[in-house]
Amino acid sequence: MVIAKTVAELQSKLSELKEAPLETGFVPTMGALHAGHVSLVERAKKENGCVVVSIFVNPTQFNNPEDLKKYPRMPEKDFKILENAGIDVIFFPDEEEIYPGGRQDKSIFNFGSLENVMEGTFRPGHFKGVAQVVSRLFEIVDADRAYFGEKDFQQLAVIRELVRQRNFRVKIIGCLTVREPDGLAMSSRNLLLTSEMRREATKISQALFHVQRMQKTKAIPAMREEAIAMIESSGKLRVEYLEIADEKTLQPAVNFNSHESYRCLTAVQAGNIRLIDNVQL
Repeated sequence: MVIAKTVAELQSKLSELKEAPLETGFVPTMGALHAGHVSLVERAKKENGCVVVSIFVNPTQFNNPEDLKKYPRMPEKDFKILENAGIDVIFFPDEEEIYPGGRQDKSIFNFGSLENVMEGTFRPGHFKGVAQVVSRLFEIVDADRAYFGEKDFQQLAVIRELVRQRNFRVKIIGCLTVREPDGLAMSSRNLLLTSEMRREATKISQALFHVQRMQKTKAIPAMREEAIAMIESSGKLRVEYLEIADEKTLQPAVNFNSHESYRCLTAVQAGNIRLIDNVQL
């Protein structure tokens, strides 16, 4: 396993591997790795001859400086996890490698309705930052396939649209959300939860699974209200949004249409930690 800290080191190693020739799978991460990330790596290993994992906490996608400051960082532990997973290359750059001219990006990103709801409403500028770093990483790694978890479903939709608009050759692979035994979606932010909030957070997936079970038996507004009430029942969690939306457009649904696919998505404030989750309906 090679740990490349510069673009030059990474691309030199990839040039060697591609002489085989080997198809390349890419898993972009912000570190603090867990079993969900490992599942992406395992899928990438099955489908490619070479796997690259990046670890970079991207400052441009944080609209809250405090959120960026407290984001968990544990590179040595991450390196060990990836070594045990048997990957080929870790890309572990500093900010200057990703943004050699500084964070300011003159690129214009417009994802229309995909970025104007849910996360886009509560985290202004977030998806511009995501598009900025993902574009840069795709240019650097030039992978055949890139793997993203469905837990960040809106982000996945935006990245698919980014690839379409910019005509990147990479194929985007969405992978199922990995959960803890009690149902909580795995997230690096879970490490920051207090023990009390960790127990409370199980209500998030319980509410989403409730909607999943009750879908099409009640009106959508009633299901939303029930789910929100379940999450906020103790007064310790606060729902920012909970929407039942069309999977393709991410626009809130009014009624179910048998010809469309839907997803229930939510963001919840657990003390000072913000958690997101979703389930397919």
